[in-house]
Amino acid sequence: MSLARPHTGDEQARSLQGKTCLVTGGSRGIGRVIAIELARHGADVAVNYRNSIRKAGAVADTIERIGENAVAVESDVAEMETVERMVEEVHGALGTIDVLVNNAGITADRRFSDMTREEWDRVIDVNLGGAFNCSKACYEDVRDSPDGRIINISSVVAQRGNYGQANYAASKSGLFGLTRSLALELAGSGATANCVAPGFTATDMLSTVPDGVRDRIRERIPMNRFAQPEEVVGSVRFLAAPESSYVTGQVIGVNGGMVQ
Repeated sequence: MSLARPHTGDEQARSLQGKTCLVTGGSRGIGRVIAIELARHGADVAVNYRNSIRKAGAVADTIERIGENAVAVESDVAEMETVERMVEEVHGALGTIDVLVNNAGITADRRFSDMTREEWDRVIDVNLGGAFNCSKACYEDVRDSPDGRIINISSVVAQRGNYGQANYAASKSGLFGLTRSLALELAGSGATANCVAPGFTATDMLSTVPDGVRDRIRERIPMNRFAQPEEVVGSVRFLAAPESSYVTGQVIGVNGGMVQ
């Protein structure tokens, strides 16, 4: 049996050349950095947004300055009809989708005793239902791609739970089961499905947490600091690349040493 030829630095730098990636929630936070990182490695990128075309357009402009093709595409991922329209738009602009990154997510934090069914449903519908909708709409593209990838962005909260976030924790832990089931169903085609579970990361979402609560969270992190978005995206880029072809059904924690 022959061994694969090692990749050179140039090959690794362009490991996503010719691939089309769709990043949901790609206009800000971790999604923005993921979209730009994938482009830096050669991918054309569709940047999904729900509210801010200005921010999504700015990400697409950055990608085009890198030298890759990009398009900003609107969809509320909780609504299948808009997801299907989004995928059609990506097909028209960039072609079929090789890599889907299910990153879009929201919070509606409240103690469980005070949480409304509307707050529960909305978070589940976006964070977990949105991953279903997008995976369903992109499934044939990913299955038939030579290097098809589904990458779900979860959270350390899914592994540990968190006060006031029963809806968020449930939605993000649901991604573990979805990931592993998709991995089994895609395995015969050679496509993969994996999950990245970041720890507490310095994004707009974390900035809304009161200072005292942030201090208590930081004390629980062995590295005693929050992640920067740039520290999360390396795992996503690896899982999107051909080098990860034998990695599937996995949950990769990027959390500064936090454990269950």
